[in-house]
Amino acid sequence: MRRSLAAVAAAVALPLVAAVGSAGASADPARTPARGVAVGSSRPAVAPPSMPATVYGGAWASGHVQGVAVDWVRGFVYWSFTRMLVRTDLTGRVVGTVTGLTGHLGDLDLNPDDGRVYGSLEYKAQRAFYIAIFDVARITRVGMNAETDGVMTTVHLQEVVDDFTADLDGDGVFDGDTGRTADHRYGTSGIDGVAFGPRLGTAGGRNVLMVAYGVYPNTERTDNDHQVLLAYDVRRWSLYARPLRQDAPHREGPARPADKVFVRTGNTSFGVQNLEYDRSTRTWLMAAYRGTKPEFPNWTLFAVDGTVAPRPGVLTGQPGQPTGRMVPLAAAGLTDPETGISGWEGPGSVGLESLGDGRFYVVTSGTSTVDGASRQTGTAALHRWTGGTPDPFTPVAATDDRRGRLVRR
Repeated sequence: MRRSLAAVAAAVALPLVAAVGSAGASADPARTPARGVAVGSSRPAVAPPSMPATVYGGAWASGHVQGVAVDWVRGFVYWSFTRMLVRTDLTGRVVGTVTGLTGHLGDLDLNPDDGRVYGSLEYKAQRAFYIAIFDVARITRVGMNAETDGVMTTVHLQEVVDDFTADLDGDGVFDGDTGRTADHRYGTSGIDGVAFGPRLGTAGGRNVLMVAYGVYPNTERTDNDHQVLLAYDVRRWSLYARPLRQDAPHREGPARPADKVFVRTGNTSFGVQNLEYDRSTRTWLMAAYRGTKPEFPNWTLFAVDGTVAPRPGVLTGQPGQPTGRMVPLAAAGLTDPETGISGWEGPGSVGLESLGDGRFYVVTSGTSTVDGASRQTGTAALHRWTGGTPDPFTPVAATDDRRGRLVRR
C-alpha cells in the first residue's frame, strides 16, 4: 500500500474553471475574493476561477521556453526564453521584454512576498551562478536591457560554484562545461529549477527560495543519481543584489544556503528543469528531462511531500559514502519494483505553475516561422492534477467538477 503525499486542503472548493479564450479579458483581481493568503503576503494563495484555458507566450529567436511564472493578482505571465524574459498579460498580449542576456535564464517563480520574479541564471564559462531578480513593474516595453534599464539585479550562489568546480580527480584542472569527466561534485552542471514555498518538513510558514541543481547526464558515474535542492531565506537579499555586468560578473551573495537536501531519483538529463510547490497538497514537484541509465525507471516527473523533514542518510554512489540531508520521494504514481523510485511520465519540464487548488498551467514548447526565420514558442495550457498514471495531469476541458487532486493511495 502506497502512503499518501499530503492531505489536500479541505477548505479549497472552487467551481469548475471557466475557460476564457485568448482574446478574452483577464480576471479582475480586485473583484475576486481571497480564498487563502500566502504567508507574509497579501497575495491570495489561490488563483481566481476565471483563469484562461491557454496563454500564448509569443514567438522568439532567443532559445526555447524554460519556465513560466503567473501573477494572477495583477494579471501577468512571465516567460523565460533562455536569453530573454517576456512579460505578457493573460490574453497573451506582449507587455515588455528583457533582452541582452548572454547566459542561460532558466526556470522562474514569483515571490509572493515582494511581487518580483526570480529566475536561475548561469554563466558556466565564468564559473558564476545567479538568481536573477526582475522588478517586473518596470518591464513596460519591448527590448529593455537586462544590464542598463534597471529591471534586473542578481545574487550570486557560491555553493553552486563550489560544487560545479570541484576537482574530484585531484589533477588541479577545472574541466569546464562537460559531464564526461570525473569532476563536478554530484555531477553538478549548474542550476535550473526554482520555486518558493515553506521549508521541507513544515506544513506551512515563511517562504524560502528552493533552487535545484542541474546534473549532467552520465551513465558511467555512480555519484550523480540525486537531485540537489538548496533552500535560501531571501528576506535580506537586498544586501547582496547587484546589477549584473556580464563582462565582469560579481560575487555578492550568501556564502551558504540555509539548507541543502538530496533526493534520489536516478540520474536525469540536466537535473530538475522545473521545480514547483503546490500549496493545496503541500507537495514539491520536480519536472526533468528523461534520464538514460538503464538501471533506473527514468521518470520525467517526481514529487516530494513537503511535510516530511529531511534526515541524515548515506549518499549512495558517492566516494567514501558521505552523508547528507535526504528526503524521500513521495510514494505515489508509478513505482519501479527494482529501485523503489516513484514518479510519473509527466510533462512540465519547460514550464509548470501551480494555481494553488489542484489547477496547473503546463507549458509546451514549439516552433514558428516568422518572416522566414524559425522562432521558439511557448503555450501554457490549464490542467488539473489527478495523480493518475502515467500522466497525472488532465486538460481542464476534459475534467468534471470532482477536481483533480493528489490522491491517497
